[in-house]
Amino acid sequence: MSSRNRPDDDVWMSAALDWSRQSPPVPTAYNVGAVVVLDGECLAYGFSRETDRTVHAEEAALAKLSDVDLTGATVYSTLEPCSRRASRPKSCTRLIIDAGVRRVVYALREPPLFVECEGVELLTAAGLEVVHLDTYADKVVEINGHLLG
Repeated sequence: MSSRNRPDDDVWMSAALDWSRQSPPVPTAYNVGAVVVLDGECLAYGFSRETDRTVHAEEAALAKLSDVDLTGATVYSTLEPCSRRASRPKSCTRLIIDAGVRRVVYALREPPLFVECEGVELLTAAGLEVVHLDTYADKVVEINGHLLG
């Protein structure tokens, strides 16, 4: 894991937080926002339940970029990308790795409310740079007050 923040990390994490607020709260899932950035440009965003009741934020954002080379891209996610899913064959961690993303910035490790998440460990083992911007953790907890309040 890395602690190397880039100057625009705060800008993109703030954008991911804004998208997470679009997630309709449900008792069985977190409200998460994600932004995919390459060369200082936002390529796509996503939020929990954006397109259906089980879609995750990272999944929604990456689905918009199926024909884009994401080598060198950064995914900003308000919550650690999931490492296990019951509703889909691939976790968000696997989708990120398969897409060729090289860097992930997240605000809060996934609390063990639903599963024991190993997203950080799996991303790091795959050679991605992983940055924890914990200064945003309180905002993520607040946005997920329906679960973490």
